[in-house]
Formats: sequence, structure tokens, C-alpha cells
Amino acid sequence: MSPIRHEYLGGQIFAMSGGSEEHNRISLNIASFLRLNLRGSGCKTFIADMKVKIAIAENSSDIFYYPDVMVTCDPQDIEKYYKSYPCLIVELLSPSTQDLDRREKRLNYQSLASLQEYVLVSQTEMKVEVYRPSDNGYWSRESLGKEDCLELKSVGLTLTMTDIYDEVLI
Repeated sequence: MSPIRHEYLGGQIFAMSGGSEEHNRISLNIASFLRLNLRGSGCKTFIADMKVKIAIAENSSDIFYYPDVMVTCDPQDIEKYYKSYPCLIVELLSPSTQDLDRREKRLNYQSLASLQEYVLVSQTEMKVEVYRPSDNGYWSRESLGKEDCLELKSVGLTLTMTDIYDEVLI
């Protein structure tokens, strides 16, 4: 009912700031390619207004975030207002949220057994970071630059930096 979006973190509510034009365009570019690629696969792409729920511990409050882009392929993910089993989460970095996205959100997202990739995208330069779990349980980090392609193994899609940053930095 509130005109302002909030994230819910273990019993506390935090107001979220609005996104820039660059933030919106980059998110839409990524989500558009994902949606087209996943059409008919049973996977669903969400952008900005769909929450992800993270159950942190028995008898404690859950965490709810609004990822910039999220994909779930799990048939158990039937809730109308949030998803619990994403395989891919993308967050766009901004000066006010990049520390939160790199630390707190990354650690909380990595607690999701279904998550196969966590992607951080810069708004100001062609730079992308990809986190993936390895077989031994640790998460690896890959940094991509202007000449690289983003291979989203979780959904079988490869994006060029031109795809991601179309009408923003190109």
C-alpha cells in the first residue's frame, strides 16, 4: 500500500531509492534477452517488482529483497508476490548500493541452494562481475570487461557488452 518500495531484512524495513535511467535501461536490456531466450522453457524472468524470499533460520524473520532481474526455473516457485528458488539474480550497481550488493546481499543470496549465478553490473562502465558456486561449496568470482561476453550458464544464454549496455554506454 506504500508509494515507496521497501526491503524487509530480518524484521526491519528499509526504504529503497529509485533507479536512474541507465539503471532501468540496462535492467530492461538484460531482462528482454532473458525472456526471449527462455520463452517456452518453463523458466520465468522477473524485473524490479518481484521479491526474492530468503529464509535465514528456524524461528527467525525471513529476508525479502527486490532483485533488479531474476530468473526462476523451479516448478515449486508458485507464490504470487515473491520467489524462493531463483537460479539467476542480477543486481545493477550504483554508488549508494554497491557495498550492500557486494557484501550483504551477495552473502544472503548465496545461501539459496537454487542460485547458480549472481551477477553485478556497473552502470558507469562496461564491467560485470559473476559469482558462481563451485563443486566444493565455495563461490568463484569472474570479472568481465568491454571486450568480454557474459555467459549465463544457469539459463544457457550469452550476452555481449553491447547487448547489456545498448543505448546506455554505446
